[in-house]
Amino acid sequence: MGQLTQEQIKQYSTDGYTIYNKPLFSQERMERLTSIFEEHLAAKGKKLSDELDVPHMRDERLLEFLLADEVLDLVQPIVGPNITLWSSHFICKDPFKGRATPWHEDSAYWNGRLDKYDKIVTVWLAIDRSNRENGCMRVIPGSQTNGFSQYESVDKATNLFATRIRPSDIDESKAVYFELEPGECSLHDARIIHGAEPNPSPYRRCGYTMRYVSADTHIVPERNATHPVWLARGADLAGNKYANVTHA
Repeated sequence: MGQLTQEQIKQYSTDGYTIYNKPLFSQERMERLTSIFEEHLAAKGKKLSDELDVPHMRDERLLEFLLADEVLDLVQPIVGPNITLWSSHFICKDPFKGRATPWHEDSAYWNGRLDKYDKIVTVWLAIDRSNRENGCMRVIPGSQTNGFSQYESVDKATNLFATRIRPSDIDESKAVYFELEPGECSLHDARIIHGAEPNPSPYRRCGYTMRYVSADTHIVPERNATHPVWLARGADLAGNKYANVTHA
């Protein structure tokens, strides 16, 4: 099983991210995940390619990957041994027209849905090669201390989200770009400021985000009525209801 080094764990604690430049899954499993993604992309209808959110709620085949030890072994040193699967998202930037992902914090979009945000990690798995040419993810290191910046409106026709962190609050010269080969992944804190430029290249850029929280995080029922979660590893410590656990 893959593991983060002590240096990577320290980097995550300090900078809010780390890069795992090794294959996360075997070639056979990665090919199977890619095939599932291609099915979702072909069946998306009027949705844009970057709008394939929470696909695991419609396709249980994805749970094989989301609940896999290969992933959870990377997540555990960060959030602890009790892990909840929170969400997933295929984010695909089409060649030449893939929209920008404006600077944001994931935690800001989940405000009020959980009781804390300090142990939420996203594993960003590259399905395609991801680099600066085709709009790879970028972060502002060390910006995970807040999680709720000031936002302003932005044109959603050219952006994945309708809001962005105010440009005056970000020093883009500090940005670190996550360049990944297919099958490699990055991990980032839900509170870190991150985004991605549009894709002007002829090369598609798709990633699968897999998001986890410590199972001592309370998921507010009335704010998540249509958002099931799974107990991925260990025990529930917050009285949450799980899609894969029968409660008396």
